[in-house]
Amino acid sequence: MAAAAMAAAASSRAFLRPHRLLLLLHTHPLRRRLSATASAPASTAVSAGVVDVLRERGLVEATTSEALAAARPGELKVYCGFDPTAESLHLGNLLGLVALSWFRRCGHTAVALVGGATGRVGDPSGKSSERPELDIAAVEANSDAIKSLVAQILGRVPEPAHHSHPGKNEQPLVNSADSSAKMGSFVILDNYDWWKDITLLDFLKEVGRFARVGTMIAKESVKKRLSSEDGMSYTEFTYQLLQGYDFLYMFKNMGVNVQIGGSDQWGNITAGTDLIRKILQVEGANGLTFPLLLKSDGTKFGKTEDGAIWLSSKMLSPYKFYQYFFAVPDIDVIRFMKILTFLSLDEIQELEESMKKPGYVPNTVQKRLAEEVTRFVHGEEGLVEALKATEALKPGAPTQLDAQTIEGIADDVPSCSLAYDQVLKSPLVDLAVSTGLLASKSAVKRLIKQGGLYLNNIRIDSEDKLVEEGDIVDGKVLLLSAGKKNKMVVRIS
Repeated sequence: MAAAAMAAAASSRAFLRPHRLLLLLHTHPLRRRLSATASAPASTAVSAGVVDVLRERGLVEATTSEALAAARPGELKVYCGFDPTAESLHLGNLLGLVALSWFRRCGHTAVALVGGATGRVGDPSGKSSERPELDIAAVEANSDAIKSLVAQILGRVPEPAHHSHPGKNEQPLVNSADSSAKMGSFVILDNYDWWKDITLLDFLKEVGRFARVGTMIAKESVKKRLSSEDGMSYTEFTYQLLQGYDFLYMFKNMGVNVQIGGSDQWGNITAGTDLIRKILQVEGANGLTFPLLLKSDGTKFGKTEDGAIWLSSKMLSPYKFYQYFFAVPDIDVIRFMKILTFLSLDEIQELEESMKKPGYVPNTVQKRLAEEVTRFVHGEEGLVEALKATEALKPGAPTQLDAQTIEGIADDVPSCSLAYDQVLKSPLVDLAVSTGLLASKSAVKRLIKQGGLYLNNIRIDSEDKLVEEGDIVDGKVLLLSAGKKNKMVVRIS
């Protein structure tokens, strides 16, 4: 029996043949660094230093082993998966990118795996029903968009401070005897590159034989779905094996030895560590989960009445992204500072203490949170755009408005289009009603008396105001405001 088991494992190990993509990686600097452990990954646990940093910031929910040995910079290859179910990642995915970035800052290699194959199946974890099926073209387009987005975000990870002399605003690198640790590299992969060459019969024979149905059913994500009214399809049921095989494949062929994910990914992560232990008969694969991004009331952070908070500027402007964090309640802002920024814990503590002092200006800490997260996701250019729009769109602000700034918020506030001759010399009272800014002329006149009606951020004092040629910004747009928040962008055609 033992001989038969060993033969079966040997057969399955042979099944894990390097894909042609890996031949290209042989010439890549990352591949050369991984080559020493790719064929026989060492028994390397998650660095205690990295885990300490993550734990202090509230970024660890569970690990596969509490006996976490310290790893020297460069010894860990850590991956997090992102399925291309939309054109962009959303705020719920941000923790994965932040966690990968912390591993990079501690000198380890980060691997972002885009699920070009698994995205066609759909992860049931945390879902009450099966995801709508996407056509192949949509999955491929989404995959390309997400790869580009992840590359941009991971490329913005701030360099870590030196061990001995961390800056006031920087989280120091993990404690280590090696004070010369440098930023780790990152690579983006697509699991379709190896799945497209695997047949169903191959998978059932070489991987399915090592999976136990009882263990699979015991996974929390499966139990919840099986007890629901809709149940669970076989396709979704096998997802944990697909994700587990990804870990197995990268562990053997690329030396990837740690998988991270949200707490709802625990079952999928342990499916991978189990497969590695059974098929390759080696130890050394570890998993780490971080908490889901929740508000203090237990609801998901990143969900609004308008939908998800997307990370791509093509689906949500940097201005609106910034505003979402600027509006975080005081009860949540410090916790989000710890888990979503790279500021030192000392500075975050100072910010927390400042909130308790007399004279504290409300939303000062929220402003810093919004700046840090927007810079990480959208870059310095996106932050500048968000700050410019935020300042310029304050009623009465001295900042000169331009058409580009107004158009930058057009997707985030109500807008309409009118012909040039409908606007020029039109009474502003009539325009405020015809555009839908206010319901009646009497409401407009009442607001003018209260000092609350603005044209291009300039307070209107007269009910007889007519729209002049100079009021049309760059000859293209107008911005009407009723109070601070109720706005209307009027495009002139």
